[in-house]
Amino acid sequence: LSNEKYRGIRLQLAASLLKIQANNPEQEEAEEEVAVEYNGSNLEIGFNVSYLLDVLGVMTTDQVRLILSDSNSSALLQEADNDDSAYVVMPMRL
Repeated sequence: LSNEKYRGIRLQLAASLLKIQANNPEQEEAEEEVAVEYNGSNLEIGFNVSYLLDVLGVMTTDQVRLILSDSNSSALLQEADNDDSAYVVMPMRL
């Protein structure tokens, strides 16, 4: 769905649910909901999907810890069972 020019995705976190949304200038869109362990306030943040996929591609686990403070700050990604791994991804405005 994303292309060379438009790589943005939107993550919406709410009580125990992560909604992943992508769309492009051709009016195509996709949405996926994933059950997560989350107990913070609702949060919406955008990322370049390429950067997230790069990080997820080098992780060796199925469970990932995503640490966010707000929609304008960087995200810290860690393997759920390994605190030694740490990857930082900067958000983007959508």
